[in-house]
Amino acid sequence: MLFRILGPVQVGRSAEAGSSVRRALLTALLLRRGQPLAAADLMEILWDEPPGSATANIRSHLTGLRRDLDRAVPGLSDRLRTYRGPASGYVLRAEAHEVDLTAFTGHARRGRRLLLRGESEAAVAELEAGTALWRGPLGHDLPPTRWFGAHAAGLDCARLDAHQDLFTACVLAGHTELLAYRIESVIAEAPYRQRLWALLAAAHCVTGDAAGALAAVERCASVFAEDLGLAVPPEVEAVRTAALTWDRDAALRIVAAYPAHASARPTSASARPADLTVLPLGAAGAPSTAPGGNRVPSPQPAVP
Repeated sequence: MLFRILGPVQVGRSAEAGSSVRRALLTALLLRRGQPLAAADLMEILWDEPPGSATANIRSHLTGLRRDLDRAVPGLSDRLRTYRGPASGYVLRAEAHEVDLTAFTGHARRGRRLLLRGESEAAVAELEAGTALWRGPLGHDLPPTRWFGAHAAGLDCARLDAHQDLFTACVLAGHTELLAYRIESVIAEAPYRQRLWALLAAAHCVTGDAAGALAAVERCASVFAEDLGLAVPPEVEAVRTAALTWDRDAALRIVAAYPAHASARPTSASARPADLTVLPLGAAGAPSTAPGGNRVPSPQPAVP
């Protein structure tokens, strides 16, 4: 991977690239890969309140960024082009496979498609590869501007979505070793994501740990009531019912039904790529087989 921005910004095999502002320039150019960024755009990206010397500072930092690129990979500065005329601005040429962000989005998209088709094993492989590209939060070594804050929040949401898809695929594929621990580590970052709590309880339930499942539900109830003033989410409550009746199949049905429900929510055409169209899953939108090739009973209407 030539360019890494999912965590500390790196180019090639080098350590962190240049100063904070030069790392920010590189990240912005990669986030807008192939699109010219004018000096006025860069001002808004780098500073919430640009200084009077912003234009001169940008030129100076771009010169420094070219040096950083050449230090990392000789001749790499040739990729950073300056365009004049109506479409004036700066462009960094990078192929999709050279940027960890585009690699991540590709893995996440393919993983979700496989999950929707009920191909849980293949989905696990894709989603493991995608989530492994994250070496830390985006933007922690960049200027704390509104522009980077918005992009970091959006990409962090995509990362959490990919983890949820991964954990869903792991439950359905029977990859439960250390799964509860992995889910707990993500809940520590995002304690209000109800899907994570449902997956944690389900991971315990499908391995026969009803007590662990009920404890997870109670913790979820406490967090949602004390912090948000909300009741236990319906999906989590459904897993509680499955745990109380020692019903592993019911827990699997709840987990299997979620990807289809999530994809069926109304979204605009621009917000939903064409290749994420919901594909056949079997009865009532659930995969037709459980880990090991056993049939998964069709979801009951009462399961959210």
